[in-house]
Amino acid sequence: MSNSNRPNPRPRRIDDALSQLVDSLLPEISIASLPRDHEYTNQETAVAAAEERRHQFHLERAWQLLEANPSGAADPSSLSGRRGSIAVDDVNHAPDLIKRKLRRENASPEKIVRFSNLYTRLLTQPVLSQKWGILFLLYKLGEADEDRPAEPSRSPLMDDEKVHNVPAHGTGRLRRDTVVESEDDEGPAASSSASQLPRGSHETRSQRPRSLRKDWESSTERTSASRASQHETEDEADSMPSPTQTPAGFHRPTEVTEQRLLRDLPFNLQGLSSNNVQFQTSSVLKLPSDLPAPLTSLLNALAEPCLLYKELAEFAEASDGGLVNQSLRAAIANELRSYLGLVATLEAEIRQALTSLTNTTAATSRKGLVTLKRCVVWTRDATMALRLMSLIVEEARDKKGGQLISLIHGFSTSHGDPFVCAFAEKLLVHVTRPFYDMLRLWIYDGELSDPYREFFVAESDLRTTIDPRRTATSVWEDKYKLNDDLVPTIVTQDFAKKVFLIGKSLNFIRYGCGDSEWVEAYSKKASKELSYGDTATLETSIDEAYKTTMARLIHLMDDKFKLYDHLRALKKYLLLGQGDFIALLMESLASNLDRPANSQYRHTLTAQLEHAIRASNAQFDSPDVLRRLDARMLELSHGEIGWDCFTLEYKIDAPVDVVITPWGSTQYLKVFNFLWRVKRVEFALNSTWRRCMTGARGVLGSVDDKVGPDWKRARCVIAEMIHFVCQLQYYILFEVIESSWDQLQAEVSKPGCTLDDLIEAHTKYLNSVTHKGLLGSASSTKYGASTSNSKQPEESFLSQLHHILKIMLSYKDAVDGLYSFSVTEFTRRQELNAKIETRTAQGRWGQVSHLARSNSRGGASMASTPDMRPMGAGAEGLDAPYSLSTHDLAADDNMLVSLRVRLSDLSADFKSRLTLLLSDLSYQPDVDMRFLAVVMNFNDVYKTIRRRPRQTQGTRDRDRDRDRERARRKAAAGSTATNSGTNSGTESQIPREMRRERSAAGPDIRASGNGQGVAK
Repeated sequence: MSNSNRPNPRPRRIDDALSQLVDSLLPEISIASLPRDHEYTNQETAVAAAEERRHQFHLERAWQLLEANPSGAADPSSLSGRRGSIAVDDVNHAPDLIKRKLRRENASPEKIVRFSNLYTRLLTQPVLSQKWGILFLLYKLGEADEDRPAEPSRSPLMDDEKVHNVPAHGTGRLRRDTVVESEDDEGPAASSSASQLPRGSHETRSQRPRSLRKDWESSTERTSASRASQHETEDEADSMPSPTQTPAGFHRPTEVTEQRLLRDLPFNLQGLSSNNVQFQTSSVLKLPSDLPAPLTSLLNALAEPCLLYKELAEFAEASDGGLVNQSLRAAIANELRSYLGLVATLEAEIRQALTSLTNTTAATSRKGLVTLKRCVVWTRDATMALRLMSLIVEEARDKKGGQLISLIHGFSTSHGDPFVCAFAEKLLVHVTRPFYDMLRLWIYDGELSDPYREFFVAESDLRTTIDPRRTATSVWEDKYKLNDDLVPTIVTQDFAKKVFLIGKSLNFIRYGCGDSEWVEAYSKKASKELSYGDTATLETSIDEAYKTTMARLIHLMDDKFKLYDHLRALKKYLLLGQGDFIALLMESLASNLDRPANSQYRHTLTAQLEHAIRASNAQFDSPDVLRRLDARMLELSHGEIGWDCFTLEYKIDAPVDVVITPWGSTQYLKVFNFLWRVKRVEFALNSTWRRCMTGARGVLGSVDDKVGPDWKRARCVIAEMIHFVCQLQYYILFEVIESSWDQLQAEVSKPGCTLDDLIEAHTKYLNSVTHKGLLGSASSTKYGASTSNSKQPEESFLSQLHHILKIMLSYKDAVDGLYSFSVTEFTRRQELNAKIETRTAQGRWGQVSHLARSNSRGGASMASTPDMRPMGAGAEGLDAPYSLSTHDLAADDNMLVSLRVRLSDLSADFKSRLTLLLSDLSYQPDVDMRFLAVVMNFNDVYKTIRRRPRQTQGTRDRDRDRDRERARRKAAAGSTATNSGTNSGTESQIPREMRRERSAAGPDIRASGNGQGVAK
């Protein structure tokens, strides 16, 4: 009967599975077995009709067998609810029947135990709901097969001895024909049988063989929605047997192809070509074109490990790249050997399955499970590992060293798949061995063994070898560099910097300090094996090595090489901290340095330096410090004197030059030259001041009537200059150098101080001295331009101070000129008095009239008498020309006037530049520099320029409105004054006349107001 006559429609899945099972068990009907009086004109159509009738008969018989035993279960989802029930009183009835059958057929209990294990696993599968019914059906079908002769198997299956090699969760399923079934798929089984298609598509039985043969010829036409109704000829039917028939001694082509593919699979998995699967290139694999879609899909899945293995094998056999790359190749080769072990095991299983297939019956061979699908499942983990290694190889082409380690470490830390993380960790154990070997050699020996530049510490190509004084500096600063790009992610940046400092310190101790014996002893004592994953040991080793090497290096620099003694000596001699030594040196060199620079001799300077050392407290310093002091001349320029070129030099040797670098020596020289110049100005001003004070009680007191006001003004200006110089020296020596020195001592006395910390602290110390010491700061501030003319370029504080010091020296020279003029005037007067006394003693009364007149012009207090000489009489009453004496007196008067003008101009220039400097200092962000401005101008004698911050647009608008309001008020006040102008005209005229008279007599009135003169 047909499916439409049944009262309850059958579930398609069960119906298709049962139809496929019946179809696979029935042999083909030959043309000779057909009755001669059939009603079909075509023999093929008759064969198809006969097969259809036989198929329907056996299918109905199978359903009757299932419906013969009714069950009380009414669950529509169960097998009894769909078609009927199986007559068993106990769910364990079917397994018991199978066990009894196995016990009868086999003397050994091995298969019974194996069946029990398989049944236990089957019960754990949630997909099948009627497991006992299926077992009962298989038991009945097994009894039916015993009545028929054995026929060859349709697929190469494993024998019973190989069942234990099949994964547990898939052992309960058998595969017939070319079925490709997933272990956990709940959908219909993917099969080449036509019973997998819906029943509504089966219009006639004659369509099924035609469709199956079309599936065999082309996999692309296998999934067509409808089958063609054309019929093949008898010759085509004989040459292309139907997959649903298995005559004796004849294998279906699909099964034969799968056997051949299974036989060739171990070779393909090793990257070797076979008759069916060939490698055209290392990345192209050619598959047979006449395979069904399920087999093609399986081969595509199996082709991936084949291609990946071939690619990875070529990579592992290469020998280029660095040590880390070679370690990666070794790790991949090790994994490939494990993969080949899997392939060997798979090959043994396939061979046993194929051997048992030819030696056993079809019923026994169906129990084997070695198929392409199983091979895909068994190689799944290996394929994933090969895929991961291929990805690593692809991304590691342009990477080396730490970059490659970071790449693999990223898979172990950032990937969500536990298998990928575990596999990456396994690779890292092998890949990081060269890295940890280089790390161990670096932190324990201070040696860099990196021939391929893979370590994050790199040896610099450009090393200073010309200047021998730069040897230690080049070892510490230029020999090794930290390459941040090669720092692997398995270590942090701080960890890498600490490792870099440890190895660099050991290398410096070995080569820079010459203490290789200690390094070798330390290496033998502390060296440990380092490996990936042992983080605690690694961190402990790094911390211990860091503390030990830093303590040893600081001890060597302090105890053996006297670094701190050299720093103190630089402060005492180049930063003028030893005051008595500097004073004696300046006094002894003053007479020599006043001469031109080209007339200075080195032996003279050296002798004066030694004299200053022996006569001061510097003699108590160590001989090593004193022998490093040297006096020399800088590069000479035309017109310079000794003061401009003299300098002191403190020689620094290795390895101290790591801290006191050539740049640091230049900074010390720069500070010394500036302080030496300030000291020179102070020395010159003090000498002039002493001369003025001693001369005021002698020579200058005699000519006070003529140059007294000039000397008073000169003494005031000199006092201002001395005050400026003293405050400047106090600020630089105490507020800048001493405070910076305290900070330096605090930095270097820390317990964890390293050599890099020493270098950084010393550099900071020099920068503080030069910046706060007005040697490196610009005069412009954040409030705008400098107080100088905006058309001129901004001047640094050092340039401003040099101008001020030049003005002070020029003023000192002008004062010396005034003193010379005063002495000349005193001498002339002494000679005149002597002549008067001589004339008086001779009885010649009076004095020379032209001298009296010149004195009366020079000073108002000197009396004058009538000139009693003849017109041609000279100074002694002789016949000397009168015009000569008059000319000498006029020259003296002109010199005095020029001295007064020069002194006045220099004084005004000094005050203007000092005002500009104080204005710039008042707006500096540093509080010490602002304090210097306050100290120099504590009584506001210098009117500094007050600046305004840069105004915004809103501020400008408010200022503009304020100016308009002020102008409006002035206009209103002017109109009020106009109305009352007539009444107050007489009173306002008198003040205007008084102001006019006062402005006309301005100079004399101002002089009288200051108490320096009388209005004439």
